[in-house]
Amino acid sequence: VHPEIVTRLLEAGVPTYVDKPLAYELADSERLVALAEERGVSLAVGFNRRFAPGYTQCADHPRELILMQKNRIGLPEEPRSMILDDFIHVVDTLRFLAPGPIDDVTVRARVRDGLLHHVVLQLSGDGYTALGVMNRLSGSAEEILEVSGQDTKRQVVNLAEIVDHKGQPTVRRRGDWVPVARQRGIEQAVLAFLDAVRAGKVLSARDALATHELCERVVRAVRERPA
Repeated sequence: VHPEIVTRLLEAGVPTYVDKPLAYELADSERLVALAEERGVSLAVGFNRRFAPGYTQCADHPRELILMQKNRIGLPEEPRSMILDDFIHVVDTLRFLAPGPIDDVTVRARVRDGLLHHVVLQLSGDGYTALGVMNRLSGSAEEILEVSGQDTKRQVVNLAEIVDHKGQPTVRRRGDWVPVARQRGIEQAVLAFLDAVRAGKVLSARDALATHELCERVVRAVRERPA
């Protein structure tokens, strides 16, 4: 229902914040972004991990190698739904943390009986490689992000625990009273949108569209693989 609702809001001139995906079909996402630009109205997509404290701290760390895993238990799914509903977080986080332009994209996957079991995305550019993994038959529901370079590594476990490695590891855990919405960046993402609206700043969804375009490449690569 996102495209229909978002279209009505944008046509009415209402700044709009929408959960991901903007739409399940790339053509719909492209149309909405173009409509927002044509009307001069803010359109923002809720990629909350860009605001999650553990992940924003990774943006300040050397990132020659980026590895993100987002796994689940017993949950194979139709490829487009899985990629646009869930793997899109991995895709966007890799794009957010990539220290330079993406020169090469590689996709590997396992599909059985029309259901996607796991998918691996590799992005690479000048001096870096980024790997995104989702396994829906993992035996564990977990999310782990690692960035490393210059002989140091930062690891974020389930968005709550940050482990820095340079010789002996040091561990920082989320405070007991930190709200989950703040830990996951949801609160910060919404506040940033509201601040922009109050300031009269028009937000573009053009960068969010680039994530949807990359997800579409993943969907097509998965579907082209033999079952």
